[in-house]
Amino acid sequence: MDGVVQRYHVHGTGPVCVAHSGGPGIVWEYLRMPALERHLTIVYPEPIGTGASGQLPSHPHGYTRPRYSQFLGALVEHLGVPDVFLLGHSHGGFVAQYHALHHPERIAGVILYESAPLTGPEHGAEATRLVQSFAVLHADHPELPEVLAAFQAIPTISDDAQMTAVARGVLPAYFADYWRREEEFAPMRASVRAAHISGLDENLSPHVIDDRADLGSLTVPTLVVVGRHDVICGVRWAEELHLLIPGSELLVLENSGHFGHLEEPEAFSQAVTRFVTAVNSSDS
Repeated sequence: MDGVVQRYHVHGTGPVCVAHSGGPGIVWEYLRMPALERHLTIVYPEPIGTGASGQLPSHPHGYTRPRYSQFLGALVEHLGVPDVFLLGHSHGGFVAQYHALHHPERIAGVILYESAPLTGPEHGAEATRLVQSFAVLHADHPELPEVLAAFQAIPTISDDAQMTAVARGVLPAYFADYWRREEEFAPMRASVRAAHISGLDENLSPHVIDDRADLGSLTVPTLVVVGRHDVICGVRWAEELHLLIPGSELLVLENSGHFGHLEEPEAFSQAVTRFVTAVNSSDS
């Protein structure tokens, strides 16, 4: 589209679900959901600006939700199926809720997975509070200073190598209990790759999100999923999404942080599959 290639990967079998990864800038592989692929055909786009997909001429700027949504719509059209489910994780959740609000045609249902109704100072203050709680809980862990230093480095990121280093650096805070399950999750941490996406629009202004006034008009069936211990898009925001979106369902994964598909894969898979099945049954 517009000379920019978006690549994608297909795994699994069953109803089609497009799974948009987060960041912005985190390369898609971390979002692989093998347990869910047993029940759904998952289409994983490589969002523009990441991985093998192309970059905008304005890179690393200009990666706004309308632009991501434009490529998402083109992918849905390309897939050629009557309708799809849309799963967005973290920043991908912001993209998914934008797309469901503005382009609900051909979207059977949406799963907002670790999303929030807004970004900006209020969201940042809540994340800071939760990271501070994480630091208190793990005050004696020898790696804690490195994790906190990675958070401090976020505003200084200017290239892909720095973005990847920071993404790997902060990851222990994104799990309910990373260090207790480090042997299990360390390979994922080591494999994370990320591209520097500035968060600025084409005019170099911050791309700030606030969907609170619009979510009441969301007509697409919606499942909101959050980990109890998520520090970046925590329970407060999931509950607010649930209250704002008519008829939505809310799932809190009690033993997960930001990555319930890794921390509680069976509970996550069962809930999403149940949601998809219920929506399809009501439509038939």
